[in-house]
Amino acid sequence: MRSGLRVLLGLTTTVTLGGGIVVPAFTASASASSTYAAETWHWGPTASTDYKGWATGKIRSTSSGLRVSGDLYDAGGARTCSWVKIKWLTDHGRYRTATFKNCSQSTPRAFSVNTGYMLSAEAKVCRGTSTRITGKCSGWEGVWSQGG
Repeated sequence: MRSGLRVLLGLTTTVTLGGGIVVPAFTASASASSTYAAETWHWGPTASTDYKGWATGKIRSTSSGLRVSGDLYDAGGARTCSWVKIKWLTDHGRYRTATFKNCSQSTPRAFSVNTGYMLSAEAKVCRGTSTRITGKCSGWEGVWSQGG
């Protein structure tokens, strides 16, 4: 009976670290056999104030952080374009941005940016020319935030 109890106690052994964190004794072997599982969050649609440009997308976890991707649509007419601007806060406390345009009414433009490890991301859609944003921007809309 005693030897059977010792085996059971050995299987359920845990290690207590400072601060009350309990880690199973099998951590090293369990992490070696685990596989990477990507997660995906969807966002949008986010539209310009005249509703002639809009974007939808997703945020996907990768082995090196997160990737923001999506499609930008334009329904504005000749000589106008839709723009999407993505802004994210890095895990080092700095803001970064990426901007994409679509001047084709017939097809959406796919966009993608690797953000690394970030704390939050926002997007806004604007109208403009083929060279710059001219206005009719939506407000910044939160598309992802760490912890919910």
